[in-house]
Amino acid sequence: MNRLKLLSSGIALALFSLSLLFGCGKKSSKGTEGNPDRQQFSLGVMASVDYLPFAVALDKGIYDSLGLDLRLEHFFSPVERDAALQGGVLDGAVTDYTSAALLNAAQLPIVLDMKCDGAFRLIVGQGKSISSLQDLKGKKLALSSNTVIEYTTDKLLAQAGITPEEVEKVEIVKIPLRLEMLRNGEVDAAVLPEPFATMALESGLTSLISTKELGINLTGIALTREASERKEAVNLLHQGYNLGVQYMQQHPREEWVKVLISELGISETAALAMELPDFTPVATPTPQELEEMNLWLKSKKLVDEGYSTQQLCP
Repeated sequence: MNRLKLLSSGIALALFSLSLLFGCGKKSSKGTEGNPDRQQFSLGVMASVDYLPFAVALDKGIYDSLGLDLRLEHFFSPVERDAALQGGVLDGAVTDYTSAALLNAAQLPIVLDMKCDGAFRLIVGQGKSISSLQDLKGKKLALSSNTVIEYTTDKLLAQAGITPEEVEKVEIVKIPLRLEMLRNGEVDAAVLPEPFATMALESGLTSLISTKELGINLTGIALTREASERKEAVNLLHQGYNLGVQYMQQHPREEWVKVLISELGISETAALAMELPDFTPVATPTPQELEEMNLWLKSKKLVDEGYSTQQLCP
């Protein structure tokens, strides 16, 4: 279980840094201090479209109307995000199923409260003659091992009947470097999350397929077990998300595009052109999705054989 030991060590180091960072007080995504008379909830996020309905609901005053002081705490590192979750700095975080399971297997009491609608794209490298998943056999695929990116890569390969051993996996941990290598034709393909997938398409690269097209869900909202038991706050969290989804469906993107620009740090042109998920009301991950992920983790010996994703159920 070396992966879990490394995970725990990384979180311990990040916890020390976070104690300094958050010791000066948490910053609300709205730039205001929390009202002690209102329900309060904090979610850790990294740049992605997964949590966009939360951000839109905040921007449009929906959570104010509901009486929930929701804070979106922004992170640039998943290790720091996970450390904040473990250290009690956060009530929850936007994460992926594999990361949630690894944290849970490392004895962090969390639940996967809801799924997100974000997607990953398989991007083809510059100048590569790849037009189908079958063409990936024997090719160089950039990824970060033992993460949702490798899990997604393996699931996409399986769609074409290709085993992981039939491709060359190139370890590239940093996503910006992965994107640059695609642009330079140094690797044949790679799975990218947003907004990096859109950046790739803007630079002239092509998308072979996305998890959205295959109906594969991989990300969700993990809550601490303690936070999940605050039923009133969680219900308000869900109501605001659903109203955020409704607002986005009923109003043109131009009316909320500034949220997309601010959260992802992209241009208005990219924000207006980006293909977004079909955001849906709050729903939980299916047992099948979690079990498939669990089998993959066990095949790589990342969790014990006895680990059950039932521990992630609310």
